[in-house]
Amino acid sequence: MKRKFLSILMSVALTAGILAGCGGSQPAAETAAQTSAETSAVAASTEAKEAVASATEALGKRPEGGYKFGYTCMDGTNPFFVILEKTIKAEVEKNGDTLISTDPANNVSLQITQIEDMITQGIDAIFLNPAEAEGILPALDALKKANIPIINFDTEVADLSYVQSYVGSDNVNAGKVCGEDLVKNYPQGGNIIVLDSPTMNSITDRTKGFLQAIEGKGFKIVAQQDAKGNLQEAMRISEDLLQAHGDVVAIFGGNDPTALGALAAANAAGIKKCLIYGVDGSPDIKTELATGKSLIAGTGAQSPINIAKKSVEVMYKHLSGEKVEARYPVETFLINSENVSQFGTDGWQ
Repeated sequence: MKRKFLSILMSVALTAGILAGCGGSQPAAETAAQTSAETSAVAASTEAKEAVASATEALGKRPEGGYKFGYTCMDGTNPFFVILEKTIKAEVEKNGDTLISTDPANNVSLQITQIEDMITQGIDAIFLNPAEAEGILPALDALKKANIPIINFDTEVADLSYVQSYVGSDNVNAGKVCGEDLVKNYPQGGNIIVLDSPTMNSITDRTKGFLQAIEGKGFKIVAQQDAKGNLQEAMRISEDLLQAHGDVVAIFGGNDPTALGALAAANAAGIKKCLIYGVDGSPDIKTELATGKSLIAGTGAQSPINIAKKSVEVMYKHLSGEKVEARYPVETFLINSENVSQFGTDGWQ
């Protein structure tokens, strides 16, 4: 009986020991998992800090052989962007640096591919004007991942948190001064056509400013269509619209090529009385204004030369490690037949 009792006690003790062992193994596993998670978190944090430190240290250190900059704009054939690219190229080459330029011809998919190619070529930073404000976001993600600084010029990307700074014209004012001039010339109002480009933020802002200026002034928009900022597209659309609305008193184009396309269509239709406005202040528009006989009434002038120079200035400032502002607006103003002689017709202001 005694031996049996001892046997039972030993069994109980053994069982308790096993249970204690099993119960004790769970906290040990949890501790191990927690330690592993904490180690991973510390490693990730250290890696992130090292990446930030590396990026910070890179600022102010000029690469051997100079900087290699990328450049992309929505349409490299547009006279505005031709002079802008030429000016940026001249400015960076003064400093012994190089510029790799691409032209997506208003195709955002092609622009994304071209930017990816420039990343592969090892660009240090990029001057960027998007073909589409929203559509360009995949390229911005790629640039961010590659730690490549972006100076966004002329047309804003949809999310400015990706860029170091934006340099561009006061586009709302560029449209506003055209609208104010129209009100001055037609205080009684009338029917008008608006040729915009909803995917281009710069043209959207110009249209916004124009419409704000004419609001409540007796004007009726009989047609508003997307001309894609393109002369040929604007001419094609205007030909159809003017057949249906030959009594319009004015046409507003989101840029000078659009206005020139509308002018070609109006001239072909034999229209003698219609005020056509553009935005840019291009030599072609100023030549029309200088004749004193053109249907072109005015342009919300901007300066691609000043935008280019400011973009380069801001880029170098950032690369040197200095703080830059989020935005650098460049002045816009009206050029018409009355003041065009002050600006000349053989170049940009």
